[in-house]
Amino acid sequence: MASSDKSPSPMPTGSDPRLPGQPMTMGQHMIDKGAQILQSLKPVKQMSQHVCTFALYSHDMTRQIETHHFITRVNQDFLQCAVYDTDHAQGRLIGVEYIVSDRIFEALPPEEQKLWHSHAYEVVLIKSGLWVNPQVPGVIERPELENLAKTYGKFWCTWQVDRGDKLPLGAPSLMMSPQAVNLGQVSPELVHRRDNKYNISTEALRASRVEIAEPEWLNPQADYWKQHGKGFAIDIKSTDMKLRAPFP
Repeated sequence: MASSDKSPSPMPTGSDPRLPGQPMTMGQHMIDKGAQILQSLKPVKQMSQHVCTFALYSHDMTRQIETHHFITRVNQDFLQCAVYDTDHAQGRLIGVEYIVSDRIFEALPPEEQKLWHSHAYEVVLIKSGLWVNPQVPGVIERPELENLAKTYGKFWCTWQVDRGDKLPLGAPSLMMSPQAVNLGQVSPELVHRRDNKYNISTEALRASRVEIAEPEWLNPQADYWKQHGKGFAIDIKSTDMKLRAPFP
């Protein structure tokens, strides 16, 4: 069965880089426009921030991707993010990340904490200038960065677009955040390409964030690979179903 650290059976190859499927019809466009007028779409409209950063596969940290998080703030201790491969209109939804405060993280069971990564080197994502809110002035984003430096995230990637998958294939992959140690550092080429796109300088951002305070302590259960040299992968296997109906 499928495993997140192995390539799935390939789809038929071809020269067309677009997703499989036929173009939308006029009728489908009309249905979508009508639904936008008539429906509230409340969960989607709660997304209030766009963040561009980077992520690494837990089972193979040589594979690194640029990510675009569209963030909903549920409360001051919990954020939920729809993660795309780009901020273009045709961006592909490649996963989801949940972000919690250190207060919530410390209450999690130790086995659960192993699946999470710290954002303090997102005080390397943050202080290093890797974590950016495109087009948002530094003076506005500064309080948010100070709070995020003390948070932890769990990011599941469901579509490995860097592998060339034209559809979401195989098992989800657990993702890690960049870190200061060698294995966790982001490719300069990736950073340079992102900087050119947004006309920003990561070096300048790093200099402007030098005074952001780092957490006094990071739980060693997070960023598990740093301590143990082990990543995590999901294996999908068949199992017996519960055959009893949930109601008479």
